[in-house]
Parts: sequence; C-alpha cells; structure tokens
Amino acid sequence: MARPTGLAGRLGWALTDSWTMTRRELAHWARQPVRLVVGLVFPVMMLVMFAYFIGGGMHVAGGGDYKEFLFPGMLALTMAFGIESTMVSVTTDLNKGVLDRFRAMPMSRSAVLVGRSAADMIESLVSVLVLLVAGLLMGWRWHGGFAAGVAAIGLLLLLRFAMLWVGIYLGMAAGRPELVQAVQILVWPVGFLSNAFTSADTMPDWLGAIAEWNPMSATATAVRDLFDNPGWGGDSWAVDHAGLLAVVWPLALIVVFAPLAVRRYQRLGG
Repeated sequence: MARPTGLAGRLGWALTDSWTMTRRELAHWARQPVRLVVGLVFPVMMLVMFAYFIGGGMHVAGGGDYKEFLFPGMLALTMAFGIESTMVSVTTDLNKGVLDRFRAMPMSRSAVLVGRSAADMIESLVSVLVLLVAGLLMGWRWHGGFAAGVAAIGLLLLLRFAMLWVGIYLGMAAGRPELVQAVQILVWPVGFLSNAFTSADTMPDWLGAIAEWNPMSATATAVRDLFDNPGWGGDSWAVDHAGLLAVVWPLALIVVFAPLAVRRYQRLGG
C-alpha cells in the first residue's frame, strides 16, 4: 500500500490510522470488562474508605467538611495512578510482539502512541465522571461556577496526559512485567506524599516541603480552589501559586517524557 503524498494526505493517513488504533484499545473494554470495572470502582472504594473510615477523625482548618477537602485530592490521585494501567498495557503489547508487528505494517508510525494516548484519556474522562457522581452521592459539592468546574476537570486531565507519557516511556523502558511491578510499588509512596488526604503543614518540615512541591499537590490544591472546596492553606510559594504549578508541572513532564517515549518506540527492535 503506497503512502499518501502531500501534507494533507499524510495528515489524513495519520488520523485514520490513529483512530483505528484507538478503536483497537477501546475494543479491549468489551473483551475485558472486568479490568475496566475494577479500574473505575477502585477509586470510588478509596474515596469511601478515606471519607467514612478515616475522615471521622480528620478536621480541616477553619472547620470545613473533610469530604470536600478529600474529594479533589482523590481526583488528582486517580489521574496520577492511571500511570499503572498505561504501563501494563504498553508492556503487555511489547511482550506479545504486538508493537513490533505494528511497526512492520504500512501504517503511520505515530498511530500506535496516539491511539494509546487517546484511549487512555477517554478512560480517564470516564473515571473522572464516575468519581464526580460518587462524590455528589456522598455529599460533596462544588461551590464555584460552571467555568471553574470545567477548568478543574481540564487540570485533572492535563495531569493524566502528562502521567500517560511517563507511563508509556517507563513501560517500554521496563519491558518486562516484573519490572513494571517494581515501578508500580514506587507510585504509591509518591502519590501519598502529597496533600491529597491531609495538609503538608501536619508533616515534618522537610517532608511537608516535598509534599507541597509534588505535582499532585499542585493539581489537588488548584482543583480545590476552582471547586471552592476547603483547604488547609499555607504560606509557601508552592501553595500560593498552586494554579500555576498545576499547569507547569504537567507541561514539564510532557516536554521531557513525550520525546523520550517517541524515541524509545522508534528504537524498538533496533
């Protein structure tokens, strides 16, 4: 099959192949519904556990509702933990030789990574919507306007998009499932070392400083502000400029890891 010539032809070819790869990823949902359901239900279970089992002993500065403090943090944590599903999918395709077969086919070289990214982002949007419904049923409310709510969801998806490229690169770099498991173990401490569940002010100074500069903390704080949900606040630069960091951190991760992932993909089998 001859490749199209001209900018419009190559772009159309790339979009068509990318959509084909996206549909391939989405078809896995129908063939493996349990994985999808578990991925959607697990964050809800975490939200319920922290809100009702632990939240009774938590007090937000200023007397705010802990559920409203917790919910934006859980949204940010869910977007960050999506790196695990990305790594597993990439490593599975790599070990089955699927990526090598795609590279040998007369298709756009960018289609595999674009399809992977698009499918993961669709799944992440569904996850956010499911969590929003669960939060509303549990009594969480946002008090900002519609535009602020859309902006908050946009920041969450931006964080997920950044972690997606980190996951693609690490999945190809790890190569084997056992190495992926080792990386997954490290994801949890990094995720919990944030202000998702409690304020950095309650931590030792050195640990609190790390938590305040965590990209997940920036997104969680910015989302709290946009939803007008309570927060502990703070007087550090990272807290005062959380909205800026919620954009800068993901963009920095994308700038670093997207080229690394593309280069690693191009060198597969080389």
